[in-house]
Amino acid sequence: MIRTALYARYSSDNQSENSIEDQFRVCREQAKRERWRIVGTYHDAAISGASITLRPGIQSLLQDAQTKKFDVVLAEALDRISRDQADVATLFKHLKFAGVRIVTLVEGEISELHVGLKGTMNALFLKDLADKTRRGLRGRVENGKSGGGVCYGYNVVKRLNSDGEPVTGERKINVAEAEIVCRIFREFSAGKSPKAIAADLNREGIPGPYGRVWGDTTIRGHVSRGTGIVNNELYIGVMIWNRLHYVKNPATGRRVSRPNPETEWVRTEVPGLRIVEDDLWQATRRRQEEISRKYANVTKGVRAYHAAKLNSLRRPAFLFSGLIKCGCCGGNYGIITRDRYGCLNRYRRGTCDNGRTIVRDKIEARVLAGLTEKLVSAEAVAEAVQAYAEGLNQMNRERRAQTVLDRQKLEKVERGIAGIMSAIEDGMYQSAMKARMEELEQEKQEIIARMNEVPQDVPDIHPNIAEIYRKKVQNLTAALDDPQMYAEAADAIRSVVGEIIVTPGDKRGEFQISLRGELMGILDIATERKSQSPPEVITKVASGPRNQH
Repeated sequence: MIRTALYARYSSDNQSENSIEDQFRVCREQAKRERWRIVGTYHDAAISGASITLRPGIQSLLQDAQTKKFDVVLAEALDRISRDQADVATLFKHLKFAGVRIVTLVEGEISELHVGLKGTMNALFLKDLADKTRRGLRGRVENGKSGGGVCYGYNVVKRLNSDGEPVTGERKINVAEAEIVCRIFREFSAGKSPKAIAADLNREGIPGPYGRVWGDTTIRGHVSRGTGIVNNELYIGVMIWNRLHYVKNPATGRRVSRPNPETEWVRTEVPGLRIVEDDLWQATRRRQEEISRKYANVTKGVRAYHAAKLNSLRRPAFLFSGLIKCGCCGGNYGIITRDRYGCLNRYRRGTCDNGRTIVRDKIEARVLAGLTEKLVSAEAVAEAVQAYAEGLNQMNRERRAQTVLDRQKLEKVERGIAGIMSAIEDGMYQSAMKARMEELEQEKQEIIARMNEVPQDVPDIHPNIAEIYRKKVQNLTAALDDPQMYAEAADAIRSVVGEIIVTPGDKRGEFQISLRGELMGILDIATERKSQSPPEVITKVASGPRNQH
């Protein structure tokens, strides 16, 4: 019996959750007519058909196709799978390599001809839809209405026109938020830094845009892109549309913004939405010019630094970058000043009272020592690794025993099928044989499917896992001193660290570091295998209170 997987999707142009079940229903009816056995369903809800890269449903389908879980993918139409011509071709190629056919209710079995012609038609549809949407938005902006979301300082106007239909794009000033906007402009133009402004607003409990906390980038934004509170010309009664356009990165499927030439911008005067007066706006512009001149050389250095980082394949800047957390607020610790870590929520937003900073070299040395001395100590292994190892080894034994039973059952079923076939060939056919044959075939397919779904055996864990791990981490630590070995050793060490939690002590310069280790990463290093399981963690204090200068 042919095994089939169903796929369904609805997107922003079809915002009905019932659409998924509707698609599945008609596909199930088709599978029943074809006498196909449905072994799985996959779907993506409210996701555009323009890219499959970020769609979890289609990604799961591809993974299962590679493990031979089904023979056919059944969908309502090819555009439900994807409207992107390149994605359709790529998906078709991968499924064909896995020996899986694509069948849709609209087009039938998909061939290279469908991929070429239908993919082109879908791509043209997307382009036409985008052009029509942009034309509609432009007309709305030229009439003084918003062409996008609602920005801070304004509310959406909800009303009906004479025909009883909702009017879209109208905005009105939010008086309370408008006062905050003017305050930001006044303080910024007077010389107060965006970081200090954000910290004060957070300290006073004033919600930021969309209810989030304030950050320095929320205020200063990007001058050339018109982002940030102090760059938004809507506050002086000028609505600008088409400042940016967006393209999808073919490698990630994510949208990336690109600036448009100023000649393509659409500017519309909306005096009724003005919040900031001209003198305050111009004072803000002068303040930005002063900052630009003052930090011109610094900006060049920052750009050079980021270029170098991109060339290094986006590796973490330092050994434990992104893994260090604040024990007070749970936020990230990052480099605040030269070679010192500090709480980013404290120094960027003012939402944390932890002002303690830590020298990078010393925290790295203490964490490396904790990885071998305390994270996987004999006590930790007894409580975590040993219990996990015993359960894992027992699971392996049960999997092996079940596999033996399934093989025996499969042999028995195949003997039964062969017996019926032999009887038919000898002229002993009876009507009951057909029903029995179908039962045996169904049972055979279920056994094979169960055997295919059994996870790959995980190697039994050695009882001396802690000592094996300790020696390997010591070797990795030593390898950090070798420039040619650093990158590989650093990646391996980071794989065993879940979180590094820094909590300030009672005395000045005193703090405590706790390690939250990833058990699977530890086992990967100790057993030299690739992890296939979700990460588990064991927690251990790496070092007690100690003075840090």
